[in-house]
Amino acid sequence: MSALRIALLTYRGNPRSGGQGVYVRHLSRELAALGHRVEVLSGPPYPEVDEGVRLTKIPGLDLFAEPNPFRTPRPRELRDLPSWVEFLGMRRGGFPEPLAFSLRAARHLAKRRGEFDIVHDNQGLGYGMLHCGLPTLATIHHPIAVDRALKLATVSGREAARVARWYGFVEMQHRVARRLPALTVSRASRAAIGREMGVPEDRIHVVPLAADTRIFRPRPEIPRVPGRVVATASADEPLKGLEHLLAAWDRIEGELVIVGKPKPDGPAARALARLGPGADVRFVSGLTDDELARLLCSAEIACIPSLFEGFSLPAAEAMACGTPVVATTGGALPEVVGDAGILVPPGDVPALAEALTKVLGDEHLRADLAARGLATSGGLSWRRTAEETAAHYRRVLGRERAEC
Repeated sequence: MSALRIALLTYRGNPRSGGQGVYVRHLSRELAALGHRVEVLSGPPYPEVDEGVRLTKIPGLDLFAEPNPFRTPRPRELRDLPSWVEFLGMRRGGFPEPLAFSLRAARHLAKRRGEFDIVHDNQGLGYGMLHCGLPTLATIHHPIAVDRALKLATVSGREAARVARWYGFVEMQHRVARRLPALTVSRASRAAIGREMGVPEDRIHVVPLAADTRIFRPRPEIPRVPGRVVATASADEPLKGLEHLLAAWDRIEGELVIVGKPKPDGPAARALARLGPGADVRFVSGLTDDELARLLCSAEIACIPSLFEGFSLPAAEAMACGTPVVATTGGALPEVVGDAGILVPPGDVPALAEALTKVLGDEHLRADLAARGLATSGGLSWRRTAEETAAHYRRVLGRERAEC
């Protein structure tokens, strides 16, 4: 088969915050290794890409970036419609990046239609994706309406109105998703997309993700630290369930290491303040992939307390390291973990505390879960993800030609 020319778009590509940057990097690398020509188009913060993959930066105003979030742009920065969309959307309390990026990307692609066969949008789902002038499909990791509902359940009054404004882009994403062919990463996510976004499930193709086993692998030379539990939280939001893990930790003797950065006024900070003075909890951030893998290999348990996950790369990475998993049944976690971990209902603090205590206290159970996790993770690979994604590109292109 002939090689495809792929434009892979991501409105944000930070490889250290959330799974989108990880997805773009590994998928683009493996598509290139299959012989396809891949160009990543990204807004800031920009992703890391590997040799053989071209990165084209689509600059934006980046109004939420530290050290000056919510800044007022200089007049010379407001020279076109996408910049005004981004600025006014921020001023009104919304999150305008997906829309602004899609308008910039569509303008860029319109000038280069002859250079690509297909456009692959990663979770942006802005209106511009409907006007690229090229066959376009989208990966929807999970519907952001789930995040919005969980956040709104924790607030009221003016704060609820603020949250509703921030998530105003969700309705746009629903409209765009109903008009594009879609990929997602699990059966649970496909069902949620159908339920929340109104996309018929037979139009959503599932392609699972994987851990990078070149890095996330057993390292027998690293000793397990007794009582150490590691949890990865890319965002301090209700969706990730950190407050439930911290509430459970009040009943456990051990060391809890959370990979992430708590918001000063977020749910994790509030839950942390309720812990006793003797609780051994620390947050770490800015880790390289190798440092994260070494940390996982030093733990007796990896805990994923999320209320919903579209896939859960942290679970796959922990299993690939041979680290036992305690997780919830939220979203795709039963699909990803299977019988390789102990699963409890999301938000059930006593059940989570009991499961963590049980696994920490049973060496034979930990060994069994570790072996099961290695076997489960061995069935996933980024090469397989790329092969199945490329096959879906061809199906989409075939349907486009048939309709012409």
